[in-house]
Formats: sequence, C-alpha cells, structure tokens
Amino acid sequence: MQRFVSYLRVSTKKQGDSGLGLEAQRAAIEQYLAGRPLLAEHLEVESGKRNDRPQLQHALATCRATGATLLIARLDRLARNAAFLLSLRDAGVEFIAVDQPNANRLTVGILALIAEDEAEKISARTKAALAAAKARGVQLGSPGNLRNHALGTSHSAVARSQAAQARALDIKHIIDDVRAQGVTSTTGITSMLNQRSVPAPRGGSWTTTQTQRLLRRLATG
Repeated sequence: MQRFVSYLRVSTKKQGDSGLGLEAQRAAIEQYLAGRPLLAEHLEVESGKRNDRPQLQHALATCRATGATLLIARLDRLARNAAFLLSLRDAGVEFIAVDQPNANRLTVGILALIAEDEAEKISARTKAALAAAKARGVQLGSPGNLRNHALGTSHSAVARSQAAQARALDIKHIIDDVRAQGVTSTTGITSMLNQRSVPAPRGGSWTTTQTQRLLRRLATG
C-alpha cells in the first residue's frame, strides 16, 4: 500500500496556534487521501522569507526512510521560495501537490531557475576570487586534506560512509520521536522501526545489531 507523509505550512505562530489556514490544508489532504492512512504530518510555522525549514527536511527524511510520498496541500503559496523548490527537486522522493497534481520535479525545477541562476553567479564570483588568491600564492585547503590525498584515501569507502551517515540522519528524527514516547531500549527501538515500516540498511526488518550500529553512528556524529 502506498504510504503518505504530509507537509503543512503557516506563516505565523498565531496562525499555528489558532489553526488558521491549517484546517483548509488538512481538509484538502484528507480529501485527496480518501480514507488512505497518513504515516506522518509535519507542520512548519515560519515566514515564507526564511529558507531554513527543519520540518520540511524532517518530512523529506521520513519519506526517504519509509518510501512514502510527500503530500503538499498548496504548492502555489510556496512556488516563489527557491529553497523549498530545490529541496523538492533534489530530495529524491516522490511528491504530490494537491492543488497542482500535475506538478513534478521538472515543474519545480523550472520555477526555481531564476534563483538557481543567481546562485550560480555567486558561485562563479567565489571561484574567481579563489583563483585570484591562488595566483597570489595563497595556499588553499587544509593540511589534513592534503595528507589524506597523499595517503590515497579510498573514495569508495568515504562515499559508503557518507551514505550510511546520511541514512542515519534521515532516521534520527524518527528515533527521537520514539524515545520521546518512552521507548529507549535497543530492542524497543528496533521494534518501533519495524512497526513504522522503516527499511533496514539492506532491506527487510531491523535487528538489534543493526539498531546498535545505527545508534553508535548517530552518537559519534
């Protein structure tokens, strides 16, 4: 059965406390679901001018961890926010905007082109400044990076480690939620991950050994 995670946004704390705007968004999502279960709901209370959206990142992480589809009630209110659009485009998750059901990664990519173009111009100016600094004899990069290069650090091993760390961070907020409910043992967390349909690192169900490794990875950052 297809699973869904919803993302709702209101601009002010007053709207969040009063439910102003939320009921319409929830109603639109409930109408789309037509009785199908919602795995999780993530509510963002912030100004549309801000680019940092922790609840959006949590929603995307939940989708990646569980294979769920992200549901957005209204894309039109968010269409001018480049950070939001680029997050959707690059998140690697399927999404559905209830008010624009034909929207896809290509659509949001086009909507974000202007902001992305400006970012590329800033990047080009930064690279030009670094090149000019290098031409003046300024040493770029840390000694640690140079030593790693000299020792021939395995890129594949680094890539695997980074992928595992990214996966752990996607699951972290789920574990935080489980712990907040009073489930703190490795066995209990393992059971809750399986109950929430979070795939194990190699697919299938979680074992306590895999959970221990995940918790150690999160503890060491």
